[in-house]
Amino acid sequence: MITQAHHGTTSSAITRLSITAARLFDIPAHGYAQLLGLAPEHLNDDLCRTPAATGIRIAELTTVRVPWTELSLLLAERSSIGTLGVWDYLITSAPTPLEGIRDAAAYLSIVADPSTDALRITEDGGQIVISHVNEADQSYEPACAIRAFALGLYQRRLSAAAQRSLVPLRVTLAARTPRRHDALIELYGTRNIEFEAPSSTLTFLASDLTGPTPHAQPGLSAVLRRHADQTLATAIPLHSWLDLFRTALASVHDETVPTLPAVARRMAVSPRTLQRRLDEHDTTWSNELEAARRDHITRLLHGTDLSVDAIAARSGYADARALRRAVLRWYGTTPAALRRTGRPGPAGTSGEPAPEGPWPGGTVRDMIDPVIEDPTRKGGHRPVR
Repeated sequence: MITQAHHGTTSSAITRLSITAARLFDIPAHGYAQLLGLAPEHLNDDLCRTPAATGIRIAELTTVRVPWTELSLLLAERSSIGTLGVWDYLITSAPTPLEGIRDAAAYLSIVADPSTDALRITEDGGQIVISHVNEADQSYEPACAIRAFALGLYQRRLSAAAQRSLVPLRVTLAARTPRRHDALIELYGTRNIEFEAPSSTLTFLASDLTGPTPHAQPGLSAVLRRHADQTLATAIPLHSWLDLFRTALASVHDETVPTLPAVARRMAVSPRTLQRRLDEHDTTWSNELEAARRDHITRLLHGTDLSVDAIAARSGYADARALRRAVLRWYGTTPAALRRTGRPGPAGTSGEPAPEGPWPGGTVRDMIDPVIEDPTRKGGHRPVR
């Protein structure tokens, strides 16, 4: 399920790919290393979604140095199967390549920004047209590179599914005609490439995409679609500094009882700076720590068989009684009842609903809704994942 929170972000895998290309083209790292989402704990976490603006800036720096056509080829060459996670296997494991690319279109938001990019498939008699939709200007070279790369990626995955090289009948690109396009001829395996077209497309013979995938396994596509849903549901979109802080706090919490200096070190800032930034975002260390503890304890109650005493010790509470008082304050129930029912009931006697969180046993909506809650509203902080 896609929510507004996914908009403006892409998978960390796409960002890692952009950085790989920048390094291979000797783009100085100081031009992009401080961009949002590039800290190792975010960039190397497949659950984190990097701001799309970060990837675009890296592409801008790269296309200043090299032609966009060469960037698109290198990106495709570095995108071996598995680079983009479950999305890759949606295509290569479906009963036919056509079914696979349809699944990939439905779940493109796993890797791309759903607010700017889309994948569409149309059938026209004996031909099938695969379109990558991106509305950026045709003269904007980073967007040209992305469109050309996307088409090359689809072609490679479809060829992997068919277990033979599939060459399109024609390629159209919504891009200004480059001085040279040898890299694109190499990418697509054809010279039949049209530039300055209304849309970016690959056209194949229908027979190329409708034959059975040689290694398809019955039922595997359904399993992969469920995994794709879970990937979207558990994603952590990084839109702001506060998102970065909360992921850092959660990662420290998973290792030990968090302290403000420990989180400040994780974010490479001083404790004083961290407190000032929290104040700028209309929140406090104590409020954020409380939210992190609530989420951490809920996960331990539902995901482990640890005793209440053990969970209290792992969560920074003096004893089980202190933890029980906290759970009662949050959810209006006891830890044992919360563990037994699988989700919280009304909080206290005020009649207000308990804060939601991505606890096991909840629905996909349970896992996604906290992401789109206003993180700056006092008293309504988003649970830290």
